[in-house]
Amino acid sequence: MEATENEIMTVQEVAQYLRLAEATVYKLAQAGEIPAVKVGRAWRFKRQLIDEWLRDESMQRLVEADPAAPHTEP
Repeated sequence: MEATENEIMTVQEVAQYLRLAEATVYKLAQAGEIPAVKVGRAWRFKRQLIDEWLRDESMQRLVEADPAAPHTEP
């Protein structure tokens, strides 16, 4: 296991890592859309979970964009 897997990141670090505005990271965390834990008044993120979330989000977008992917009728 690499040290970066257990790395705990701040909002600023996650924003830099994902190239997002800090406000966007706050909104994602508050909405429960990104894996985060609130410690007191501060949000904290585990790098491994951010990486997994990013992979999952990327895969979901690929599936949604693939016209050959099966879809269900409502």
